[in-house]
Amino acid sequence: MVTEEEWDRIRGSLRLGQIVEGTVVAVPRPGAIGVFVDIGLSVGGFVDVVLLPDRSELWPTVGTVTGFEIWWAHRNGRQIRLKPADPRYLCADFDDFVARFRPGWPSEIGSPISEPTLPSP
Repeated sequence: MVTEEEWDRIRGSLRLGQIVEGTVVAVPRPGAIGVFVDIGLSVGGFVDVVLLPDRSELWPTVGTVTGFEIWWAHRNGRQIRLKPADPRYLCADFDDFVARFRPGWPSEIGSPISEPTLPSP
């Protein structure tokens, strides 16, 4: 388990939109949850189902090595949330998703990781 100090150090070394290479290590429920990614840190990476293609057969499979962007990292979750950098693995409606749920994304790129500001429902 990563200590709070180590987690803060890791978070402090990353920037939103930063591209990291990762290896898909688990796809526990294709089409339902997302994929777990080893990005070479002492904490894991995860791509949520909402950022992946609708059809799970288009998702990266275990062993796939590809680029991922740092999407966010919840302070208490000790997990780095990622989005696929390769458009083949990104949901088709990404622009609409960002406009609806994270409209500040383009301007956040390069910023230190903080809790995302989501619009009110």
